[in-house]
Amino acid sequence: MSMAHRLQIRLLTWDIKDTLIKLRRSVGEEYASKAQAHGLVVDATALEQAFGQAYRTQSHNFPNYGQNCGLTSRQWWKDLVLHTFHLAGVPDAQAIIPVADHLYEDFSSPSTWQVLEGAETTLKECRKRGLRLAVISNFDRRLEDILVGLGLREHFEFVLTSEAMGCPKPDPRIFHEALQLAHVEPAVAAHIGDSYPCDYQGARAVGMHSFLVVGPEPLHSSVRDSVPKEHILLSLSHLLPALDLLEASSPLVTSLTGK
Repeated sequence: MSMAHRLQIRLLTWDIKDTLIKLRRSVGEEYASKAQAHGLVVDATALEQAFGQAYRTQSHNFPNYGQNCGLTSRQWWKDLVLHTFHLAGVPDAQAIIPVADHLYEDFSSPSTWQVLEGAETTLKECRKRGLRLAVISNFDRRLEDILVGLGLREHFEFVLTSEAMGCPKPDPRIFHEALQLAHVEPAVAAHIGDSYPCDYQGARAVGMHSFLVVGPEPLHSSVRDSVPKEHILLSLSHLLPALDLLEASSPLVTSLTGK
């Protein structure tokens, strides 16, 4: 006997930074504040710009926290801080070392982060529906403790970071590992994140469904033209209606059942 049924999503995997949590203050403000605590006055805007440049360089030269280059994630971040302050006009690396240590601890603390509006409610509603939740994040080893401190860890079956996995999104291996850990097929899993290449495209490349969380800024035209509007979430409160629409609009799947 055959039965026709609609797609039913069983697993939701989540990006974390700028999807569920964000920094309370900008990187530039955090860096300037910690520098001031160590007797250095550096402009926050200059630090913000320098950080962007230093981060791109560091990520390019030493991908995924420098794992393949013998670096620890802590050393990777400390080197990034030194480079940032150097670009912002502080040539004395020795003066920055205690600032870098302070910043590493600071960014490990849940108090530096805040849960985005609607995140807690959405996660609870997803669990009420019986959806299984997990994390796929390009984060380092500090993420577990941050999520515990923010009261979010309890919502997730597991937290998979790029540091633990050895490769970052959009590498298909990190998505495949999550699916394997959850014992689900990609067709019944969906990923939610704010990065078009890492989250939206990365998940779809392995056969998962995906939703792109967008901020108030207009989407780049290439992204806007590539992502169906029903996959775009203007806020997390749009997720469950978007899931309903996805399941309702999916073609009927026929499966054979027998007694």
